[in-house]
Amino acid sequence: MTYAIPALDERARSEAQERLDGLVKPLGALGRLEELAAWLCAAHGTVPPRPLDDVRVVVFAGDHGVSASGAVSAYPRELTASMVRVFLAGTSGVNVLARQVGARVRVLDVAVDADLDDVPEEVRAAKIRRGSGSIDVTDALEPGEAARAFAAGRRVADDEIGSGADLLIPGDMGIGNTTVASALVAAVLGLPADDVVGTGTGIDQAGRARKVAVIERARARAGERVSDPFELVTALGSACTAATAGFLVQAAVRGVPVVLDGVFPCAAALVAREIAPEAARWWLAGHRSTEPAQAFALKALGLDPILDLGLRLGEGSGAVQAVPVLRNARAVLTEMGRLADLA
Repeated sequence: MTYAIPALDERARSEAQERLDGLVKPLGALGRLEELAAWLCAAHGTVPPRPLDDVRVVVFAGDHGVSASGAVSAYPRELTASMVRVFLAGTSGVNVLARQVGARVRVLDVAVDADLDDVPEEVRAAKIRRGSGSIDVTDALEPGEAARAFAAGRRVADDEIGSGADLLIPGDMGIGNTTVASALVAAVLGLPADDVVGTGTGIDQAGRARKVAVIERARARAGERVSDPFELVTALGSACTAATAGFLVQAAVRGVPVVLDGVFPCAAALVAREIAPEAARWWLAGHRSTEPAQAFALKALGLDPILDLGLRLGEGSGAVQAVPVLRNARAVLTEMGRLADLA
């Protein structure tokens, strides 16, 4: 399938740069803010860009079979279901940080290994399955589930954009997420497992060695199937990966900017780029994670993180903190005086 993804408006970018050069400052003195202001103009096709008033975070939650033994995470997999309720209560890290910038947070049960009968139906409506297979010994998904999850992610993006979203942030929640993300990054980029594995939720070096071994077994089992993105997600990913990839592709189709968060959304972005290469032009990197796999993914995507705060929480928490920087970039272009107007 092909996707009609609009190009960024290079005329608007050029006009924005000319305007930035004429502001009351030395050329390039506002550094990255100028680059971001011009990018927003290209995305919106207008100078100055439109306000980023309606920011939406969508947290895709799911469990991974690879976490069942407890060997790859410092926390039990039951925490995923508990965290869904924390998001709904508004007390998670991303909830708190989102409130500071006026962003809204939505959580979806895509593949939590529990029946969350006590949460609203709209949270459970995106569910594809309970958990996923342990990728070192079996496929993560059944045939057809990756495509279903991808389509579900596209619908979520349409829902958010249709109700007024100006900027989208994909968040993630799932014990074992960094293992799956690292496996995907290693497979897409052809990297050794030892290069991409970090400490995740805070495991020690013995735990890291176990993660490396898990990913090596998973990649050996998947073999050549990694050349097809849907087969890749079926073998090594998760329903949440596919849903996030669909979310990213559809945002690009609709011409709405996305700010990527940590390693899991960036791994999903690599998958999304395999499906729709032009989609990547609509994404920014919100922050640099401490996970090495994210650094490799960002380099491959050609993205330079806006922030570097040593974060590893996930949930969309780092990307949310980049929103004020984007708003400041717009404000510079909108409100600063011009050199030509000086007396």
